[in-house]
Amino acid sequence: MPTFSYSSPHMFSPWEPGLFSLALFTLVVLAMMGIILFLTSWLGTGSKTAEKLRPYESGVVPTGSAHFRYPVPFYLVATFFLIFDVEAAFILSWAVAFEELGWQGWLRISFFIIVLLISLFYIWVKGGLEWGPATRSK
Repeated sequence: MPTFSYSSPHMFSPWEPGLFSLALFTLVVLAMMGIILFLTSWLGTGSKTAEKLRPYESGVVPTGSAHFRYPVPFYLVATFFLIFDVEAAFILSWAVAFEELGWQGWLRISFFIIVLLISLFYIWVKGGLEWGPATRSK
């Protein structure tokens, strides 16, 4: 049966060492955030003028509608970039740890690359890589 001593370094912490300090730090940060939000709403002027309501565009006065429809290929390029950029990060990290991972790591990265190649082929077949104007085949 563990004995309790008043000279124990964990006297104030019933949890793991460091967990109490983490909880205390979290409470202090949340309290400070609440105080700052209260003070800014209480001390702020709150006057709404036309100048304050206008969106900030790096000093340029906005003209026209702010609604601009981006073409779908823009989103496709962004999505493809994210997918294949993450792929490069995974393959690079595998290459760094190649010796430690052994054949099991090689099989897993091979499966990962095969899944990505299948997805690239699917995108190619569906026309996701066609950037020009759509041509209709008869």
